[in-house]
Amino acid sequence: MSTITSDSVSRVLVIETDEALAQHVSADLEESGYATAIAHDAVSALRQAEEFQPSLVVIDRMIAGDSGLQLCNSLRSRGARMPVLLLMARDTVDDRIACLEAGADDYFLKPYRTDEFLKLVRLYLQPDSTDAEQLRFADLALDLSTRRAFRQSRLIDLTMKEFELLRYLMEHPREVLTREQILENVWGYDFMGESNVIEVYIRYLRLKIEDEGEKRLIQTVRGVGYVLRES
Repeated sequence: MSTITSDSVSRVLVIETDEALAQHVSADLEESGYATAIAHDAVSALRQAEEFQPSLVVIDRMIAGDSGLQLCNSLRSRGARMPVLLLMARDTVDDRIACLEAGADDYFLKPYRTDEFLKLVRLYLQPDSTDAEQLRFADLALDLSTRRAFRQSRLIDLTMKEFELLRYLMEHPREVLTREQILENVWGYDFMGESNVIEVYIRYLRLKIEDEGEKRLIQTVRGVGYVLRES
């Protein structure tokens, strides 16, 4: 099921087996001006992703057990580049790592809360007002239009959140950024309780930009945060 929409309206695909929750999420999104489509299983979700061409996808991790992660992987393997948000019941380090490894950009913890969910959606669908086309530091370049990074001539695909984190670091080169600054400027919303989500994302970002043994650029400042510098 999907709504009719113009090209100017952002489209959100909701993949949720709980029909009542799916309808609730869809109604909240439509009231906020988004067009929506709903899928209740992986097969119809992949078809809807191709036909509906969503700007953002929301997936319940527990579709048919735990195949929300597999579905996210399938979307990425088919070349899907839109932001993907996972609905999750738990918030552990292993859960965050599984979320990243599946190709998701972020997650939202259940129980579902309308205001917090819509705040996260707006964060990913807000227009990019940056005029510059590229950011550069040392041999690393970040293309702001394609959301891809380049290390020398090597192309690096990034998830939406990896892109936002790297962009923030590259906009403040050689400046030590605290964890609080990064959370506020990259995630843009409050985390409940203690969270090491930054460490998880820094780890995966480093793996990507240092994949071929390149020099480390993202440095850890113990007890403070991180800084982009050459040594």
